[in-house]
Amino acid sequence: MTTTTQAPAPVPGSTAHSDGGWAPIQTRSERPRSFHAADFERPSGREVNWKHTPVDRLSPLFENVDGDAEAVTLTVTAPDGVVAAPKRAADAPRGEVFVPEDLAAAIAWERAVEALHVRIPASAELSEPVVVDVHGNGGLTHANVLIEAEPNSHAIVLLRHSGSVQVAANVEILVRDGAHLTVITVQQWADDAVHAASHQARVDRDATLRHIVVSFGGGVVRVNPSVELAGTGSQGELYGLSFSDAGQHLESQVYLFHKGAETRGDVLYKGALQGAGARSVWIGDVLIGPDAVGTDSYEANRNLVLTDGARAESIPNLEIETGDIRGAGHASATGRFDDEQLFYLQARGISEEEARRLVVIGFLSEIVQRIGIPELEAELSAAIEAELMEGTAL
Repeated sequence: MTTTTQAPAPVPGSTAHSDGGWAPIQTRSERPRSFHAADFERPSGREVNWKHTPVDRLSPLFENVDGDAEAVTLTVTAPDGVVAAPKRAADAPRGEVFVPEDLAAAIAWERAVEALHVRIPASAELSEPVVVDVHGNGGLTHANVLIEAEPNSHAIVLLRHSGSVQVAANVEILVRDGAHLTVITVQQWADDAVHAASHQARVDRDATLRHIVVSFGGGVVRVNPSVELAGTGSQGELYGLSFSDAGQHLESQVYLFHKGAETRGDVLYKGALQGAGARSVWIGDVLIGPDAVGTDSYEANRNLVLTDGARAESIPNLEIETGDIRGAGHASATGRFDDEQLFYLQARGISEEEARRLVVIGFLSEIVQRIGIPELEAELSAAIEAELMEGTAL
């Protein structure tokens, strides 16, 4: 008699194991990728990349339906020479590096057929930033943006988000040889907004990408950058700043892949939280590939919890597949006010309330000062002050 054993059914967020079962997908590099929404299961919240996310609040973005064309108003302000025009999915260079990693991103790719293509000409040195202003008017929508910095160009692209909307967005970033590009995405949504964004970038030979995520507003904001340092001598600087209030969920899952030789990576995300139910999630994955000799990489996440009822989750991960590197490390810290700092300030005649305010501003200003646009830096500093005044932390 022949006995057959039926293989267990696939488990969402898992991969086949040699023993015939299924093992959870733990590393970012193993995640399935596809342009087709049908290739992804609807997230249950048990998957590694979703288990820290309130999937119920993101559920509208998992419905494969057309979005509302009037849900957002898009305005582009660009210096002379910059091209900002629609680009269809089948037209190069779309899809050169971007492939959706989850259901929301795949639906956005399928439903938003045209992407806004922002192209910085070769050798251009822009004195003013390119500003893409996205204002939500309510409803559900999808969006795709392609940012291409041609060889030896220097530019800053600022993505600004405001208003109320439910949106899934994909941002593809191509940094050609010798280019220096800064991409800043600022989320100042209304309290009921839901925003899931997937950013994927490739940085070529001797090129540099500075990618900065600033999240203050929105009910649920999930901005996940993935950067591949593909070319020899390429550099990636990934910075983030968040301030989560009561009921807000602000999240970033960061992936930095050192693929080429002599690459350098610097990742620093900072967050402050105040109010009941305020939550932040940061997951940082760094992979140093087998050909990434001479790599120097460091990632860190720091969180300041200002009140009871707020919670920050921080998970750094580091994979190294070659022993010939200059250095690699990661760090994470979450805590309350530093008593020594407060004592130092109070001992010099500063009130406790003012001392606490100064500590928070000093903690977050390290990221603000790296933005490189003085007007935006001043605006964000004022926004931090306003958050502190409106909250109960001080």
